Amino acid sequence: MNEPNTPRLAVLISGRGSNMRALIEHARTPGAPYRVALVLSDKADAAGLGVAASLGVAARALPAPHSGGRPAFERLLSQAIDDCAPSLIALAGFMRILSPEFAGRYAGRIMNIHPSLLPRHPGLHTHRRALAAHDAEHGATVHFVTEELDGGPAIVQAKVPVHADDDEDTLAARVLALEHEIYPLAAGWYCEGRLQLRGGRAWLDGAELTAPVQYRDGHARNL
Repeated sequence: MNEPNTPRLAVLISGRGSNMRALIEHARTPGAPYRVALVLSDKADAAGLGVAASLGVAARALPAPHSGGRPAFERLLSQAIDDCAPSLIALAGFMRILSPEFAGRYAGRIMNIHPSLLPRHPGLHTHRRALAAHDAEHGATVHFVTEELDGGPAIVQAKVPVHADDDEDTLAARVLALEHEIYPLAAGWYCEGRLQLRGGRAWLDGAELTAPVQYRDGHARNL
């Protein structure tokens, strides 16, 4: 059970929310440094909403505004986030591109997980592109969200080898298993006060990360 003053997370999803579930389940372990207080989705039929509710987390979809486009939606999103007052906003398969204004409003408080070894393969269809490029390695990156799409400072990465017989599904499954490990790890560092965004760079334990931490065999290697 988390203490009442445990830092709060708001998690944003668009689909099944497997990384959201990993964050919630980690938050329920003894001594977890955060709790997931709210799950928001831009899709009313997102499967992750039901998952979150079944795990006892407040979850709701934001209605699409009748007019006003992205600015109107982001006003609704900001209001919901601000009402929750989270320490950290975690994007977990949230498929909307956030405006520079929104990213700037929550600068240093938004994190994302991306299924590639950034800066390689930003954007969509990362597993397909890794296979087409004949990459020897593939993986996932947790990074701070900035105005540049998938371009914020990287925090931690996990790698998998690309096998000759891999297809998109087999490669995605191996990457996803590691996503579920590194996202709670990075969120925990932030909520423990160990991780910050300063001067456009990620800092961990008082030192600038000139390269993302490498996660291997269940351990963060270059701490």
